[in-house]
Amino acid sequence: MSWTRNSEKAPDAAPAAIRAKALELLARREHSRLELRQKLIQRGFASERVEPVLDRLIEERLLDERRYAELYACARADKGYGPLRIDRELRERGVPQEAVAAALTELADRWPTQLRALHRKRFKSLLPADAAGRMQQTRVLRQHGFTLEQIKQLFETV
Repeated sequence: MSWTRNSEKAPDAAPAAIRAKALELLARREHSRLELRQKLIQRGFASERVEPVLDRLIEERLLDERRYAELYACARADKGYGPLRIDRELRERGVPQEAVAAALTELADRWPTQLRALHRKRFKSLLPADAAGRMQQTRVLRQHGFTLEQIKQLFETV
C-alpha cells in the first residue's frame, strides 16, 4: 500500500483547494511566503497556481511576513540565540530584509539580558582566565549569533 497526499493526484487543483490547504497550514503556525509556497508545491500543487493564492492571502493579511518575523525572532531569542543568527535564519526562510530589521529592532533591548543568561547557563558566569578561555567562550557565544561588540560588553560587565 502506498500513501500519497490527495493533492498529489490533482496537480491542476482549483485555487479554492490550494487556499484551503494554505489556510490549514497557517492555522497550525505562521509561515513565511517562501515556506508556505514550498509546502504547497510539495503537496503537488502547481507553482503557477500557488502564486496567485499566496498574493491573495497577503492582501487579506492572513499571510504576513512581518508578523512571522516577529514571532520567529521572539521564539529564537527566548531560546538563547542572538541577532546575527536570527537574521540569517529569517533570510533563509525568505523574509524580506525590512521585516527582519523591524523584528530585530524590537528586540534590541533584550540582547544583553539574553547574552548574560546564555553565558550563565553555559559557563556558570565564570569569566575566562586566559586568552584561550576567552576565545573559546567568544566562539560559543558567536555561534549563538551574538556580535563581538555585545560579547565584549558582557566580558566588561560580568
